[in-house]
Amino acid sequence: MTFKSLILSSATLLLITGCAQANDTAQSAVKSASQSTSEAVTKVAQAGSDKAKEAVAVLPGAKISEAPAGIYKSEETHAYITFQYLHQGYARPTLRWNDFEATIDLKPNNPTDSTLSVTIDAASIDSGVDKFDEHLVSSDFFDVDNHPKITFESKELSQNLTGQGKLTGNLTMKGITKPVTLDVKLNKVGQHFQSKKPIIGISASTQIKRSDWDLGLYTPLVGDEVEISIEVEFIKDDA
Repeated sequence: MTFKSLILSSATLLLITGCAQANDTAQSAVKSASQSTSEAVTKVAQAGSDKAKEAVAVLPGAKISEAPAGIYKSEETHAYITFQYLHQGYARPTLRWNDFEATIDLKPNNPTDSTLSVTIDAASIDSGVDKFDEHLVSSDFFDVDNHPKITFESKELSQNLTGQGKLTGNLTMKGITKPVTLDVKLNKVGQHFQSKKPIIGISASTQIKRSDWDLGLYTPLVGDEVEISIEVEFIKDDA
């Protein structure tokens, strides 16, 4: 072998060796990057799982069985009945009744036997606009001179989830009585922070057609469907 051939062979060997080393380095880098990515994805997934578990852990999970049996009445400073409807397609006004009383006869060991009754002073309707309120209490709408009270009397309560259920009862307005079903959620069971009396908090909602109670003036220009929302804290009555 000539000196020139020896040089060329050595150069070729160095080139092949360098390529092999470069290839090994590249493969190692890819493998390392892949492992890092996999580890990162795993960490993100684990973090998400931990957050999800943490979120589930802080859910209230109110249990009606923790409340003593008896009569509970709405706490007037934390009781709200509001409703909304679509006004000519432009907005959804929110109205409320300022004066009402609600009573629960609670049977925590058999919640489906519990009952709810509500009496609303129809004249206490509040739109935030005095002139509109005057129209609402007139014979065009609630006709409070002849029908001063709105009432709801429960008939059946079914539970589908812990702290949630459906309450069916009779709603009476303007002398017309029709069945209504409320979606009800038990928010919390505890003691009032001042009086230390047992207290429970609920949220409820339903949707009705106002025309079913002879309140359909201006439909369909003004929406017939009315969404009712209820937020009430009930305190055990010692009387």
